[in-house]
Amino acid sequence: MTDNYLLKTADAQDIYFKIKDLPIVDYHCHLSPKEIYEDKPFDNIGEMWLGGDHYKWRLMRTAGIDEGYITGNTDWREKFIKYAAALELAAGNPLYHWSHMELSMFFGIDKPLKSDNAAEIYDEANAFIAENRLSPRKLIEQSKVETLCTTDDIIDTLEYHKKIKEDKSFKTRVLPSFRTDNLLLVRRTGYPHYIKKLAEVSDAEITDLEGLKAAVIKRLDFFCLNGCRFTDVGIPYFPDRIADEPSADDTFKKALAGAEISDAEYLGFIGNMYLFLAAEYKKRNLVMQMHLAVYRNANSNLFAALGADCGVDCVGDEISGTALIHMLDAINKNSGMPQTVIYTLNPSNAAQIASIAGAFPNVRCGAAWWFCDHKRGIREEMEITAENSSLGSFLGMLTDSRSFLSYARHDYFRRIAADILGEWVNGGEYDKESAVRLAEKISYYNIKELTEQ
Repeated sequence: MTDNYLLKTADAQDIYFKIKDLPIVDYHCHLSPKEIYEDKPFDNIGEMWLGGDHYKWRLMRTAGIDEGYITGNTDWREKFIKYAAALELAAGNPLYHWSHMELSMFFGIDKPLKSDNAAEIYDEANAFIAENRLSPRKLIEQSKVETLCTTDDIIDTLEYHKKIKEDKSFKTRVLPSFRTDNLLLVRRTGYPHYIKKLAEVSDAEITDLEGLKAAVIKRLDFFCLNGCRFTDVGIPYFPDRIADEPSADDTFKKALAGAEISDAEYLGFIGNMYLFLAAEYKKRNLVMQMHLAVYRNANSNLFAALGADCGVDCVGDEISGTALIHMLDAINKNSGMPQTVIYTLNPSNAAQIASIAGAFPNVRCGAAWWFCDHKRGIREEMEITAENSSLGSFLGMLTDSRSFLSYARHDYFRRIAADILGEWVNGGEYDKESAVRLAEKISYYNIKELTEQ
């Protein structure tokens, strides 16, 4: 990998080298606060790469590799060699880019990873890990991460966030994010048990919708006291209606009783809660993130065996733009729009969402997400945002990852962004000085400002 990787013009190179060393604000990730606090050195690159990375698991399954080498109890060395075999054939896949960038950035290894050198690279990387005692905090600091926002269920105790904050030796801010998926999915098995736990951590009695909302407010205030700036929801369903209070109350009571809930009741309840949550976010100046158009747990056999986040989620159907417009309009009329970031996993409605963002205050297009965070997807998301909204308001990259090595993705984004802007400068479509300022804003300053409001 050369310094000019992915940078096709001299203008792109100039822009990139102006932004490459800016700090990172990772405003949506799935890193473990417990692992950050405990800061245990890693044992080997196999564990670092394959211990919980469902992106890599998907690639290995696609390559026909036996599950025992993916999520089974096979030795890490064997798993790594199998991953190398899959990666060697993955031309054009972002994992091919990310994996080699990670090898270069964190281990100083610049050779292509292949079947015939996998064992050699495994040993070389492990020697580097042992010599440098690579640990979660060391990797975070090395990556110049200024702030990172984890993803936390609303019933989380935030125990490790508190401990990290108390440790003055670690300079990176680790902030919780308020994730409401389990609150909204009233038809999910075990929902009454979840509400019981919510009642316990809130020190509240929850028997109706009023009690539920009071408990949620308590949890919101608790998260805010612990530094929360972002909220999030990523359920597979987007409401096309908003139930009134009596109807939503009836649905919630049915859920507590384990009774059957119709589709209309389900979506109406979610719509009611969206309206309520947005108003509470607005009061507290929190950022509302919406992750849309995902289909979860497509392979029921693997889901049953391994649980969620095992690499069997897919791009879902495009969401109804009309439903999104109606929901945003209702929020805007009810409480005013909180700062809002909208992501779609289905690129077919990216332009529509970009146009919708222009119709309401405080609404922005999110980064290319999950199955879209590859070279073409990032380019398309930026171009669609530029064409239909404003690239100047873009918030740049996030890792959305469980891996401490994933900060290479921020460099990946910065290279692609610089390449796009450099192309426009080179073609006479944009001036270079403005391109540098824009690159700085979307790489760091926009999200820094939003995080610190």
